[in-house]
Amino acid sequence: MSGSGKSSVLHHALATSMEAVLAGGEPVNAAKLLGAQDFGWLAVVDQDPIGRTPRSNPATYSKAYDLIRTLFAGTPEAKERSLSATAFSFNTAGGRCETCTGYGKRQVDMHFLPDVWVTCDVCDGRRFGPDVLAVTYDDATIDQVLEMTIEQAAEFFTQPPQLATVLDALVRVGLGYVALGQSATELSGGEAQRLKLANALVRGAKGGKRGLVLLDEPVTGLHPADVERLVACLDALLDKKNTVVVAEHDLHLAAVADWIVDMGPAAGADGGRVINQGAVADIIGGAGPTVAYLRKVITT
Repeated sequence: MSGSGKSSVLHHALATSMEAVLAGGEPVNAAKLLGAQDFGWLAVVDQDPIGRTPRSNPATYSKAYDLIRTLFAGTPEAKERSLSATAFSFNTAGGRCETCTGYGKRQVDMHFLPDVWVTCDVCDGRRFGPDVLAVTYDDATIDQVLEMTIEQAAEFFTQPPQLATVLDALVRVGLGYVALGQSATELSGGEAQRLKLANALVRGAKGGKRGLVLLDEPVTGLHPADVERLVACLDALLDKKNTVVVAEHDLHLAAVADWIVDMGPAAGADGGRVINQGAVADIIGGAGPTVAYLRKVITT
């Protein structure tokens, strides 16, 4: 049921309580949180932006760029120029173009009109100074790497394994077409959500303490093929003993869940109550407003 309180439970009760418990405190907006001690980390996979400036991008958010900068700093050309990994960062002084401070663009004040961004006329949009741009890794410069799509980068960087794992996760969630250096301000809410899911995949595969991964309506706007990709990613998290909780009213996704909590019975003030819960087989054998629709999805 849309508006029945699913997202409120997910964000205002479960997420806030889990964050508080992981920080050593008590549950927030919930009287009790059972089983919290079984988890070592929390990931809230929502559609909020990953950043609000051009400095944030898939490479930096996923931490892939830290590993890429280390690779460039290890090349003979970089060592000859005494360039450390920091020099290959567009967020710090030392190797970036200081005219545009690593943006590759400059903001022009239009006075009575909205400001506009134009390509930097010093670095020609390449973000870095001449010394850094003279360094290549496997015949590619750092700015060329940032222009690669994630799928191209996954084929280009087969080492180290940690970097290959991150790039593979980004491809698995369906972001292979996005450029590594694409500005966060140009990413859609769905793309931001998939970036967060990729980070959860990488973290969830490491072992150790199990994670709690929360997703809020991840199916919205997805093609059926992308829904299958999403389910495969969620299964990968579950295979590593993590727990996934999804607020969703797409019944095709509900049909493959291990456990369903049906909120209702209506929206707004008439919602917010658990009207049914259990395994799919138990739910479709019972009664309730969702049962008939869920049964139809499963039997067709």
